Amino acid sequence: MPADSLASWIVSSNEAYRLSRIAAGESPELAAKRAADSNAQYFPDGVPLPLHQVFDVVDAQQDGDTVVGYLWIGPQNDSTTEWWVWDVEIDEAHRRKGHARQALLLGEAEARALGAASIGLNVFGFNSGAQALYESLGYGIAAVNMSKKLD
Repeated sequence: MPADSLASWIVSSNEAYRLSRIAAGESPELAAKRAADSNAQYFPDGVPLPLHQVFDVVDAQQDGDTVVGYLWIGPQNDSTTEWWVWDVEIDEAHRRKGHARQALLLGEAEARALGAASIGLNVFGFNSGAQALYESLGYGIAAVNMSKKLD
């Protein structure tokens, strides 16, 4: 992702993360705190941590310049071999056209080239479309978090 786009992407990605946490059942206050903590941890001084990669996803079938989403990958914790898909998002108008699949495959290749031996991700329980995509790419369930609203 070009440096001049990164700052606005950080803001919008952080907001999308906050809203997803609320949709998953967190209070707005906790979701805001977790989003802010994540931003401070992974983008200190407004730039990604070393080895973290943020890519524009472009539509190669159109003109190759039309940005249709983004992909963020990087090492998990302090490992250089265990990587994570921190975020992948395709604009709604461009979904179900193979962009996320291609982005994830290219992200896997980039992670492998940078020393990754594995790559994982998290998907919110309400996102069944993404779950199906990840399963079709060979991702398996590593953990399941569950919650229940207490009225």
